Amino acid sequence: MLNRRRPFRIVLLRATGWIKYPHELVSMKQSKSIVANILLVITLALFAFFVTKQTDDSQFVTYKVNTKKQNVELFWKDDKDEKFKSIQNLKSWLYKNKRKLVFAMNAGMYKSDNSPLGLFIEKKITKSPLNTSNGKGNFYLKPNGVFCIATENTPFICSTSDFKNNGKIKYATQSGPMLVINGEIHNAFKEGSTNLNIRNGVGILPDGNVIFAMSKTEINFYDFAKYFKNLGCKNALYLDGFVSRTYLPEKNWIQTDGNFGVIAGVTANMTE
Repeated sequence: MLNRRRPFRIVLLRATGWIKYPHELVSMKQSKSIVANILLVITLALFAFFVTKQTDDSQFVTYKVNTKKQNVELFWKDDKDEKFKSIQNLKSWLYKNKRKLVFAMNAGMYKSDNSPLGLFIEKKITKSPLNTSNGKGNFYLKPNGVFCIATENTPFICSTSDFKNNGKIKYATQSGPMLVINGEIHNAFKEGSTNLNIRNGVGILPDGNVIFAMSKTEINFYDFAKYFKNLGCKNALYLDGFVSRTYLPEKNWIQTDGNFGVIAGVTANMTE
């Protein structure tokens, strides 16, 4: 039997379901038209994908964390009760303890003395209480919320009013406002707002992983929240604004300065 190659257009039509059997073959003119349309759709889809990725990469520095497999912690003070304040101080302290810093980002608003403005839990110990008061500023734009990691390393974000400490919260930091609440953008945010700033935040992805993101350029609240919503985050929390810094050497983004309160960090042993 002769082994004849099928024309590419026939292979493509079969692969995309346009035809299934030889007797269904369309005319040369029809097949070329269909193939051209299929290729156009594929090209546009690929173009949209790469443009979106390039836009995201140019707008945000992001880091996805699997809390079941990676070591995620919230830091405020070292073992001598000294406040870290900067990412560099945290990095140096970890190095002395034979650990390396993989990723870091400031993680919540703080007072002038670098103490957390709201709740901070470290290794199941509450170091700063939940703040349910009213006031001015982003933190008090209700609902604000809490980012938590439970003892089984399950991450979640909830509004402050919904937070309950059941004794199984390993880490928690409070900030505000919430960016996305139950899949919806905070209703106080206005599309097209001229309130622009560098911003960073955290969200929970549909697969249960955590996504940290910081804008590379100034952005308004609405667009920043929309970014998390488009990723599928049901809940996302604003962490801070123009003071924000991110340390992510794998993406050549290295900011180690700062004067913060709580810092989120992903660490590994020096041998890893």
